[in-house]
Amino acid sequence: MARNLGAVSLILALAALLPLRVTGVALAQTPPSAAEIAGYDGLHAVAHRGDVAAIRRLVADGADLEARDGAGRTPLHVAAFASEDAAVRALAAAGADLDALEHQAYDIVTIAAVANDSELLGLALKLGAGAGNVTSPYDGTALIAAAHLGHHLVVARLVEAGAPVDHVNNLGWTALIEAVILGDGGPDHIATVEALLAGGADTAIADRQGMTPLDHARARGYAEMVRLLEAAR
Repeated sequence: MARNLGAVSLILALAALLPLRVTGVALAQTPPSAAEIAGYDGLHAVAHRGDVAAIRRLVADGADLEARDGAGRTPLHVAAFASEDAAVRALAAAGADLDALEHQAYDIVTIAAVANDSELLGLALKLGAGAGNVTSPYDGTALIAAAHLGHHLVVARLVEAGAPVDHVNNLGWTALIEAVILGDGGPDHIATVEALLAGGADTAIADRQGMTPLDHARARGYAEMVRLLEAAR
């Protein structure tokens, strides 16, 4: 039975921090709704169910691996959102584009990262999906998304896979900045900061207001993050 992880919504407080040009767009990943799933046929339907035999049969009959639903999701995206690893593997073996982006610019690596789905992430990377694709409405990466959410094991795995630790998104934030300003200062986000620093994250990169991760950690009273960031300097 597939892991029913679903998508994790972005912190609502983020909306107040966004530039006006970004507000009003869909801010979080959107998995297929019940109505969409009920309307699926072909590869989308069997990918959601994880029916590997049916995937292989439809592919042999010429089904389009890159067919899109109304939200731009391919069967591979649908399988990833459903955490159907066997379906992901079967679609990849058939030649599905592992780096395809749906309409909100999410790929399967970022879907796995947001869901904190280490098994799916490991599979996607092993199959050849990119660890550093630019994704999301924020022109971010899977690493930034995972850092924001405090998914430190995912962060460590992405760093190991070569994800760009100092990528700056269209908000002007790196993964390290997001781990501080969108985190809660607790153990998961502390471990995320540790993983990013171990991966060589640049502590000197500041946001558009000129504040570094250390400045933000001090402003929020995140003592352990302050200690880590000061040591890294």
